[in-house]
Amino acid sequence: MQEQEKYFNELVKQYSEPLYWHIRAMVGSHEDTDDLLQEIFIKVWNALGRFRGDSDVFTWLWRIATNETLSFLRKARVRAALSFSTLDAQAERVSDPDPYFDGDAAMRSLRKALLKLPDKQRLVFTMRYYQDLPYETISDITGTSVGALKASYHIAYEKVKQHLLDSD
Repeated sequence: MQEQEKYFNELVKQYSEPLYWHIRAMVGSHEDTDDLLQEIFIKVWNALGRFRGDSDVFTWLWRIATNETLSFLRKARVRAALSFSTLDAQAERVSDPDPYFDGDAAMRSLRKALLKLPDKQRLVFTMRYYQDLPYETISDITGTSVGALKASYHIAYEKVKQHLLDSD
């Protein structure tokens, strides 16, 4: 058990920050990102003994983080529908400056554009654009074909570009 704990602590140390930014690009808010990151590392801890090494640790962690984040976003969408809140209102709230992010107007506009994308397009866009992950790695993480990912990225890119042009 001590070996597993040591390995887990190394994973937390090495991957907390990159995972934080991966999740943050999807959910927008610092508080939600922090909560999700904790939940993800609890899942990692619980699954660590079953990790067989069939995939790279990076891919395994990103798959867990991605699945948890998409699940969180689905639940948030249901909560918004039940409270008669709109996704645009949520995007406005999440895109406003907070103590942890002091972006300028262009950055806020980009974040709003990203939050309007469907979850999977946002995921592909952030993994490719911000994290510069190869399509093959994204495919391993998401279980989606490289061709479908390229199409998704292109569509997301065009939507973001159009949103930024329209907001000028």
